Amino acid sequence: MRRILVAIASIATILLAGGGYVAWAIRGDDRLAEPAAAAPRQPLLVFLDGGRTLAEVPLSRPDATPVRRGPSCLRSHTSGGTTICLRPVAIPAGFEAVILRGGEPVAGPIHVDGTPSRARVSPSGRLAAWTVFRTGDSYDPGAFATTTGIYDTVTGAHHGSLEDFSVVVNGRPYTREDRNFWGVTFADDEAFYVTMSSAGRIWLMRGRLSSRVLTAIRSGVECPSLSPDGTRLAFKKRAGDRWRLHVLDLASGKEIPLAERAGIDDQAAWLDNGTVAYARPVRGERPSLFAVPADGSGAPRLLRADATSPAPVSPTPR
Repeated sequence: MRRILVAIASIATILLAGGGYVAWAIRGDDRLAEPAAAAPRQPLLVFLDGGRTLAEVPLSRPDATPVRRGPSCLRSHTSGGTTICLRPVAIPAGFEAVILRGGEPVAGPIHVDGTPSRARVSPSGRLAAWTVFRTGDSYDPGAFATTTGIYDTVTGAHHGSLEDFSVVVNGRPYTREDRNFWGVTFADDEAFYVTMSSAGRIWLMRGRLSSRVLTAIRSGVECPSLSPDGTRLAFKKRAGDRWRLHVLDLASGKEIPLAERAGIDDQAAWLDNGTVAYARPVRGERPSLFAVPADGSGAPRLLRADATSPAPVSPTPR
């Protein structure tokens, strides 16, 4: 287990970036400084420009001059009109999650107990999830671990750690203390997928908020990302000393390695049902955004240099 957690920790600094669409800015006093922008009339590619500043461009022109829409975040994601921004705070030193909808805060900032690494919002915009790295767990005080939480913007319910959920592996309750969870992806406002590690193994878990139960459905799947049609998961899979992007067909169980052969340590995003996007460093430089066909064909193409965490935002129906 220590080996897995140390490997996770070694990539923490790479993961301190994300993407999201937001039409607000925050002054030093943390009040909203700008009103929400009009709903987009064309599909947008949203991302962290330079790895930090929330920005957007037309999805059809990813190399266009970006429109910056918000402050710096270490990790961010937007869906269904809701944005989660994971950011540092100075006093007391630490990190917090800010959740907004339509330019207005849904709730006060939520303290997150660790360094941000992943963020996701459900398709409707109701649920927001985050993953952070931490140290000091009683079962292995010197190692890094992960904590994943979910917040319901409608009820205000704060599922502070998935470690509090019941876990089922091979049809039986699983109660080992060294369970770690990361990389939530939502099917809807009830069901979701997430990665769990324990005892040196990795599982893909399917969770339900109402029952607070997580069930193992497959091994070796990390950082899942559900396709818009809900039929496939893009994920990273260990291949020797690196991770490689794959797509899993949920009905058949077939795994397809994607054409990107470089090591990818990111939670991918679907630009549409046929295209997977992700960030990776280029020749030792800062990460850039790439896209690749989801069926294993073709070749990676550069979307945008010096950017991270792609996320599509669709036009709002009139």
